Amino acid sequence: MSVETIYKAFANKVGLLKAAFDVAIMGDDEPIPMLERDLVRRIRAEPDPRHKLRIYGQHLAEAGPRASALQLLMRGAAVSDREAARMWDRMLTERLTGMTLFARELNEEGLLRTDISFEVARDVLWTYNSVELYDLLVLQRGWTDERYGRFIADALIAALLP
Repeated sequence: MSVETIYKAFANKVGLLKAAFDVAIMGDDEPIPMLERDLVRRIRAEPDPRHKLRIYGQHLAEAGPRASALQLLMRGAAVSDREAARMWDRMLTERLTGMTLFARELNEEGLLRTDISFEVARDVLWTYNSVELYDLLVLQRGWTDERYGRFIADALIAALLP
């Protein structure tokens, strides 16, 4: 594929990187909105809140190897490239939007601990979904993806559920 073809499709390197990340996070390039994805439907349909968070932890473990390098690359480029910085901010905002919806559902279903507000739940979910934790535990400390996914699920269960 020629460079011209790539730039016509993605405008620039940052656009290409974001498109690659979007595919990596879900494992396919199907034009299905996140809220209509099987993963989200499975989590929403699951009545057991602990199992909801275990499904989510498993997803992060599966997506980490595909998506983490792209996220770290974008975060690194954001330091010196304005377009990359804007795209990194967009990626953070998209993650916050997703975690806001997740926290809202947990809250509305009465699944959160009574001492945990919706806002705290949102921020905890957002934090545990960060590439920084994947980088520290898997890439730096050598944890397996499976161990990482279990850790994330257990930590979310301990932090959010009664």
